[in-house]
Amino acid sequence: MLGIWALVAYIAIIIVWNGVFKRNIGEAMILGFVAVAAFGGSSFFDTFWAGIEGAATEEIVFAALTFVFMGFVLSKTGVVDQLIAMLNSLLGRRRGGAGYVSTVASGLFGAVSGSGSGNAAAVGSVTIPWMENSNFSPKLSATVVAGNAGLGIAIPPSSSLFILTGSAAVASYVTADQLFVALFLGGAWTLVYRLLVMFYFVRRHKIGAVDPALIEPFRRTFAAGWSSLLVFVGIAIPVLLTSGSTGDAIVTWIGEGPADEISIITWIPVLVTMIGLVLGRKALPRRASGWWQLLGEVGPRYAVIGATLFFAFAAAESLGELGLAEQLASLLGDLDMPPFLVALVIGLIVVGVAAPLTGTATIAAVGPVAFTTLLSAGVSPVPAAVAILVFASTEGASPPGAAPIYIASGIARVNPARTFVPLVLWYVLPILVIGSLIAVGVLPV
Repeated sequence: MLGIWALVAYIAIIIVWNGVFKRNIGEAMILGFVAVAAFGGSSFFDTFWAGIEGAATEEIVFAALTFVFMGFVLSKTGVVDQLIAMLNSLLGRRRGGAGYVSTVASGLFGAVSGSGSGNAAAVGSVTIPWMENSNFSPKLSATVVAGNAGLGIAIPPSSSLFILTGSAAVASYVTADQLFVALFLGGAWTLVYRLLVMFYFVRRHKIGAVDPALIEPFRRTFAAGWSSLLVFVGIAIPVLLTSGSTGDAIVTWIGEGPADEISIITWIPVLVTMIGLVLGRKALPRRASGWWQLLGEVGPRYAVIGATLFFAFAAAESLGELGLAEQLASLLGDLDMPPFLVALVIGLIVVGVAAPLTGTATIAAVGPVAFTTLLSAGVSPVPAAVAILVFASTEGASPPGAAPIYIASGIARVNPARTFVPLVLWYVLPILVIGSLIAVGVLPV
């Protein structure tokens, strides 16, 4: 059980270093990775190097970092503001409209960014002030934004989807193309649940409509921001080129080899970033000094996020070298439980790992093992994959280490610890149940 103990130590070190000592998550991931390699004993250097080599050659590391830059560009150029303004025109006049706007906007932004932190920052910076103007308390506003931040994992395109389907344990059963529609349905269940929670919050806290002064007619916001909808073209093109009848036509036209080189996870953030730069060109600097300052704003994010991603993949590779997948599958396989209870146990493991990590790091670390265990319990491949991604979508709402909690709390100027209990009660535990119901087919996908 060396791999399992290494995973326990890995998670404990991250929680202590990040949650207790308040050091950044990048440092915690490095220390966690070194600790995992140390479990290799006399094979420390072999385990260490296997992790470094695996992370350095992983396409997902580049793609996930590109998703981060994409979210920064869409936010900085005002494209996200235009999308939210249109939503506000449609929904802002109803009671609690700002909360509904925040929830739906998190789904839209999550779909194009895949970043929980980026989601909380981009959507929260606009909708938290609106919510507070509509009688949402600062604590409730921060809770809603952090609770919705993980929607990008459960709504494709999602970098976590590609990480999961890119692993050998999953790829032989289900492909990214097959999972796209199913994950849309799985994400829809979590979105519907969040809208129902918002309905409850609005009634319980007697929340009114958005201040009319903050609402513009839809005709005006659409005329000003219709072009922002073009970012979804950047999603549609790679999907069409690699799936369905259009994907088959591309294979016939250029051959199977070149067609296989068209990577959805690489081209979606590249194309959406390019479209965002074109749409928001008026907001971009005109001089080299301005560009240097702009890149300086996103640079620190990579110092932490880059280390987090790289060493998360390195640790996942080293854990594989220590036999984690086989050991965890053997441990869980010995449990004689109905599929629903197995799914709940898997969900608790994924949620526990997602608490200190990002959703992408969680999927990289335990996704394949969780998938194999669900299959051994009799769960079908597609629902199993969707359930795992739904479990991981608690990333933004899992205290104490989830970055979106601190981002949303900072915008709302509230103590993050005040959001911990409501986040677990209203977002983490219910979504755990939703994922388990998806796994056993009660909620179809």
